[in-house]
Amino acid sequence: MTAHVTVWFDGACPLCQREIALMRRLDRRGAIRFVDLRLPDATCPIDRAALLARFHAEENGRLLSGAAAFGAMWRAIPLLRPFGLLAGWPPLAPAFEVAYRRFLHLRPRLQKLFR
Repeated sequence: MTAHVTVWFDGACPLCQREIALMRRLDRRGAIRFVDLRLPDATCPIDRAALLARFHAEENGRLLSGAAAFGAMWRAIPLLRPFGLLAGWPPLAPAFEVAYRRFLHLRPRLQKLFR
């Protein structure tokens, strides 16, 4: 199967490494193309710094960020698809984005735990 979702991630982030490793294991169909932004040959659709500041994914030609990007990644994995559908449902999408923004504030502390 050809990947229909592209995910850009920070390969130098210990937390990101663990999460992407889990997503790769769950993505048995190969529906996601994972791009490590720390590799010199990584292709970037926008500024690399912007991609490193927030989680980004491309689904069906649309560039998404934050909770919407997580939703796209989850929809590509059958086990997580229900969460991805909820994240993309307009009444709940703002709540997922609020949770993602809160996570961004905790991320530096969480990264220290995984080093």
